[in-house]
Amino acid sequence: MAKVFCVANQKGGVGKTTTTVNLAAGLAKVGQRVLMIDLDPQGNATMGSGVDKRTLELTVYDVLLESASIAEARVKSEKCGYDVLGSSRELSGAEVELVAMERREKRLRAAIEAVAQDYDFVLIDCPPSLSMLTLNGLCAANGVIVPMQCEYFALEGLTDLVNTIKQVHANLNKDLQIIGLLRVMFDPRITLQQQVSDQLKAHFADKVFNTVIPRNVRLAEAPSYGLPGVVFDLSAKGSVAYVDFAEEMVLRIKTM
Repeated sequence: MAKVFCVANQKGGVGKTTTTVNLAAGLAKVGQRVLMIDLDPQGNATMGSGVDKRTLELTVYDVLLESASIAEARVKSEKCGYDVLGSSRELSGAEVELVAMERREKRLRAAIEAVAQDYDFVLIDCPPSLSMLTLNGLCAANGVIVPMQCEYFALEGLTDLVNTIKQVHANLNKDLQIIGLLRVMFDPRITLQQQVSDQLKAHFADKVFNTVIPRNVRLAEAPSYGLPGVVFDLSAKGSVAYVDFAEEMVLRIKTM
C-alpha cells in the first residue's frame, strides 16, 4: 500500500518542485514504485519529469472533476522511471469549479485509493498558496515533507504551514503529520544558514531530515532539459544528496 506525501510550503521559491521530482527519481533509482502528482497549474513538475504537458489528453484536472481515473490519466516517464499524473493550465479553473461540488476537498484522496496498491510512494507537488488544490493534497496525504531554505523568513513561513497542517489534521485528515523538514539550497559557508539549521534541529529534533541538499548548479540546470537533476547528472553533489534523501525516506517509512 502506497505512502502518500505532499511536498508543501506556503512560501514560494523554496524548491518544492525540485524536491518532488528529484525525490521521485531518487526513489525510482533505489527500486521503489512511484507516482508523482502535479497539483500546480504551472505544470513545472510535469515538464521537469520529461513529460510535455501540452500533449497530455488527461490530467489531474480530469481526475479532480471525476471524469477520469488516475489509471486512465497517468503516463510513464520512461527517462525518469516513475509514473506522472500531469498538470496543465486548465487546472487553475478547477479551483472555481470545485467550490460547488460535493466532497470537494477529498476527491484526490478517493482517486489515489483506487491505485494505492500499484505504488510504494505517491508524491504530490502542491502550489505555494493554501488553495482548494493544496487542500486536496493535504487531505490525501499521510504526511508532509517541507523543503525549506535556512533563512530567517523561511522560519516565519514554517509557522504558518504548521498551523495549516494542525487545522487540516483536526478537521479533515486525522492521518496528516509533518514527516520531516528538508534543508535545501544549503551553503555551509554562510553563517546565518548554519545558525538557522541549528535552530531547526534544536526545535524540531528528529523531524529534521539528516540529509541536506546543497546549493548546486546542476540541479538548477536540469529543468531546462526537462529532467530531474538525479537523471540529468547523477554524479552532481545535489543529485547524490537527493538519492541519499530517497534512501532516508525509505528507512523512515519503515518506522512509521
